[in-house]
Amino acid sequence: MRAIQFTEYGPPGVLHVAEVAAPHAGPGEIRIAVRASGISPGETYIRSGTMRDVIPTTFPYRTGFDAAGVVDEVGDGVTDVGVGDEVFGMADSAVRGANADFAVLAYWAPKPAAWSWAEAGGAAGNVETGTRVLDRLAVGAGDTVLVQGAAGGAGTVAVQLALARGATVIGTASERNHDFLRSLGAEPATYGPGLVERIRALAPGGVDAVFDCAGGALPDLVAIAGDPARVVTIAPDFTAAAHGVHLSHGAPAGETDTIIGAADPLASHGLAIATTLAEEGRLHIPIAATFPLTEAPAAHELSETHHARGKIVLLT
Repeated sequence: MRAIQFTEYGPPGVLHVAEVAAPHAGPGEIRIAVRASGISPGETYIRSGTMRDVIPTTFPYRTGFDAAGVVDEVGDGVTDVGVGDEVFGMADSAVRGANADFAVLAYWAPKPAAWSWAEAGGAAGNVETGTRVLDRLAVGAGDTVLVQGAAGGAGTVAVQLALARGATVIGTASERNHDFLRSLGAEPATYGPGLVERIRALAPGGVDAVFDCAGGALPDLVAIAGDPARVVTIAPDFTAAAHGVHLSHGAPAGETDTIIGAADPLASHGLAIATTLAEEGRLHIPIAATFPLTEAPAAHELSETHHARGKIVLLT
């Protein structure tokens, strides 16, 4: 089968299509014929070598964490799906390899009929991340939540998941994305200098929780929240601990504990919640762009601009 991998650190051009043996579903796993799979911004940092001192990499490194497709193999102990079912989900974080013709999923849920393959293929990672962080922040009805970097793949999903919990959401983005954020149900704000004052004007009663998807503004975000314990970041900002802010990640246990802290438990329960919300029309997965599997380097190039509105997806 075809799979995207790299065998050395470098620019997007080090990515290439390799012919590799197809994986098989182990106990508690399923294998899918992939229809679409997501590009993870975190993997662009790994591929470039930026994270080499944080996440050890064994070459060849196969990319891809979330995917959607048709079940074609079911492992021992799996009873909730069968061959031919359409699902979306995530690979084991220690294995990855979802940017391929076939992928083994460790977590999954039924693909909502309301979603295209592209939407389903790019959903699981951001749904899990959003659920994990909102759970940690205990976001619920009546809360006011600030999502920093709300127009990206993770931010757009976080906004909708917070709204589904009954929260009021303020989202930061460039001005060109403000109408887009309003369409999702968020009150938009521009990031950058003066952020604290702008947010206080929008939320005179204060902000209950801050979900940082962008990085680079932790002092302002702590000031807005009034307590670093009410701020969680998913950006690769290694100054988080110095600000008293939790950096939430799902990297394999033991890989990064001494540098950015232990991984949080994966919020895989969020996938089933997402299916329900999608079928109710309350969760959409904005797609920034789709590329054929063979154009993975171009997809990584777009991701590295940090201006993609929504998720970048590879179609198989």
